[in-house]
Amino acid sequence: MNETDRRRRRGDERRAATKRATPFVRDGVPASTVHLPSGDWATVLDALCARFPTIDRATWHDRMAHGTVLDERARPLDPDAPYAPGLRVHYFRAVADEAPIPFAETIVHADADIVVADKPHFLAVVPGGEYVRETLLARLIARFDNPYLAPLHRIDRATAGLVMFSANPATRAAYHALFRTRRIAKRYDAFAPPLPALGFPLLRRSRIETAAEFFRMREVAGEANSETTIDVVATEPSRWRYALAPATGRRHQLRVHMAALGAPIENDPWYPTLRPPAPDDPTRPLRLVARSLEFTDPLDGTRRRFDSARSLSEPAA
Repeated sequence: MNETDRRRRRGDERRAATKRATPFVRDGVPASTVHLPSGDWATVLDALCARFPTIDRATWHDRMAHGTVLDERARPLDPDAPYAPGLRVHYFRAVADEAPIPFAETIVHADADIVVADKPHFLAVVPGGEYVRETLLARLIARFDNPYLAPLHRIDRATAGLVMFSANPATRAAYHALFRTRRIAKRYDAFAPPLPALGFPLLRRSRIETAAEFFRMREVAGEANSETTIDVVATEPSRWRYALAPATGRRHQLRVHMAALGAPIENDPWYPTLRPPAPDDPTRPLRLVARSLEFTDPLDGTRRRFDSARSLSEPAA
């Protein structure tokens, strides 16, 4: 059996598996998952309230009453369920009057094992906050009728470009290892102010941790846990086009690194200073695109490269 036949067979197996509904996808919307940290809480409800301080206790109690908080065996957890450290909890979010995101993803590649999507600005990858159905994951589950799709990495809602998903649980670990062991080359393009005093290419290494606002990050003193290679690919009088190659995947890493260098990415509302909340402005998206992914396929050894067609300079589309 050649590799084409093997991939076709895996596709048939995966499609057969999707006919058996997963308990962690309901109406095309995947559950969120949390591993409970160590603590002295009496119940799962207490632990969830501590883990998510912005979600009130009444909301968690209501979710449990409606059977939308499950343990790892898909059994509903009630408000009196005893806490256990490390317990894996799955829960379904509900957002009333969820605002539609009027921009569409495109599919760059799809086979039995992986899906590579080209994400527009303003579309979240996974459910969170005020977005549940209007997420890339929910859209792809519906498009491919595959509840087992799972992102192998993530990019910010504000960032456009490539996101790779596992389509087959049987081969997921092999592809996930590419990211964990840094055997995948990721390139981003960004517009930011000029940095004429610096030499390029430049290696930025620093320690990034959560800032005072839980949704932002910051550089702090200490051993580096983030690394990005930064180069200049084009210059204009008021801005340069940079190629960013992250070796690590810290949250907001590229935005934090560029802001720390004195060249925050164009239209960034969070770095270096937090701007007042405002509606999404399609004419002023964050000028950051996940441009390419390149790796050796762990199943057949072929070299693969995928590229985004998203514009760095045009309005969101």
